[in-house]
Amino acid sequence: MVVAIDGPAASGKSSTARWVAERLGYRHVDSGALYRAVTWLAIHEAGDPASWAEPSVRALADRVTLAPTTGTFEPLVDGKAVGEAIRGTDVTQHVSRVAQLAAVREWVNDRVRAAGGAHDVVVDGRDIGTVVFPEAPLKVFLVADPWERARRRLIQRLGRHPHEDEIADETELLVLRDSKDATQTVQARDAVLIDTTFLTQAEQVDRIVALARARSRALELGVEPSDTAEPA
Repeated sequence: MVVAIDGPAASGKSSTARWVAERLGYRHVDSGALYRAVTWLAIHEAGDPASWAEPSVRALADRVTLAPTTGTFEPLVDGKAVGEAIRGTDVTQHVSRVAQLAAVREWVNDRVRAAGGAHDVVVDGRDIGTVVFPEAPLKVFLVADPWERARRRLIQRLGRHPHEDEIADETELLVLRDSKDATQTVQARDAVLIDTTFLTQAEQVDRIVALARARSRALELGVEPSDTAEPA
């Protein structure tokens, strides 16, 4: 069983996917963490990002592995955990450049498919439902107003409620990031669109869990997922 969760930056994909996976007893696969791990490695070993070439960055990717841990998978660099280092500002600033490299995208997709072939998974990213798992029984596309996405990201980063000027600056960065990621961030035609602007995370998790359980039952009964009524 694969639950694919896509959406733009800071739409809450990863945190929601982790929670959904925990509720369902599945494993969570954060495809973005693989791109971030490769980006972190490139920053440290490939010099000026403006000079990064696809072959050299792809070669660095071979030093990153995806290791199963409790309820999820963790990217390792040279066999070692890099933890929150891949969530730093420098990585965030340059990860879009790496994610646009076709050879790296193919490498990431292969790793994610391998994880999904061995486990029931909840996978989040930008093209999981369109490219990585186009036949996934459940596809979800999360969206939210850019201002709200910026506010949530800053609360997570700062550990406090941000000021309006801070949210405005972060919103500008997110809109720029959206434009860079536009070609990769595409909603699958059969994805369930969930606007989380006015939803709590618990509410969106509840809805996705209900959808996943309904689709799983449909598969067990041999009923086409499209014939299964969506929960309210």
